[in-house]
Amino acid sequence: MSAALEARLGQPWKKPPFISSPGLRWTLLIGGVIYLILAIYSIDVNWARVYRGLDRGWQFVIAFANPDFTSRAGEIKDGMIESAVMAFASTVVGIGISIPIGLGAARNISILPVYLVCRSVIALSRALNEIVVAILLVAIFGFGPLAGFLTLSFATIGFLSKLLAEEIEDMDRIQAEAVRSTGASWLQRYTYGIHPQVVPRLIGLSIYRLDINFRESAVLGIVGAGGIGATLNTAFDRYEFDTAAAILLVIIVTVMALEYLSGIIRARVQ
Repeated sequence: MSAALEARLGQPWKKPPFISSPGLRWTLLIGGVIYLILAIYSIDVNWARVYRGLDRGWQFVIAFANPDFTSRAGEIKDGMIESAVMAFASTVVGIGISIPIGLGAARNISILPVYLVCRSVIALSRALNEIVVAILLVAIFGFGPLAGFLTLSFATIGFLSKLLAEEIEDMDRIQAEAVRSTGASWLQRYTYGIHPQVVPRLIGLSIYRLDINFRESAVLGIVGAGGIGATLNTAFDRYEFDTAAAILLVIIVTVMALEYLSGIIRARVQ
């Protein structure tokens, strides 16, 4: 008995497979490979068009070695200012709306009807892609930064509200209950029991969302929602790759500066 136990204990441990049945495991694997092959073959690729596009793609790549910041400096400046204003304004408005929605979407501090309504708003905001919303708002309000501002504000609400609600649900309840036990009102309970715990996270997320909104403003401009994206789209349409490279470099530098700044602010807040 001891020899059998020793022999069993001496066997190396092997992680059990995710699917215990070998037949089912191999069937799923082979089926996945067949599906992948069929999916690739179902894509209609015009290889002649791809070959002709390689030359323009290479011209765009080498344009980064000699970007043109001067020919359309005025347009680049106006587009960057428009994107910055649009991103900052949408972030501020989105934060202002997200705070009450996030509070209502936290199940541990809100009643069920309010919770369901706020969660529905968050689900709607997260279900619609920014491009889809931007196309719809451009059709309603016309070309320009107003459509981009509304789109980014709408996206910010879904992003911040969800994360704020989860932060409130995961907070330390002892502090909030201690404030509540003193007979404090709901507003006092939030001010002294909830706010101090979630505000550092809220500030970090807000700065991160500002970074996202600036990057998204470059994409929304392609569909006519204003910002530097419109200037970038015009440069591509005219095959002005040196100008397009300059615009992309400006966007990259700006995003990196925002990332560095957000790291400093988050460190100070923490």
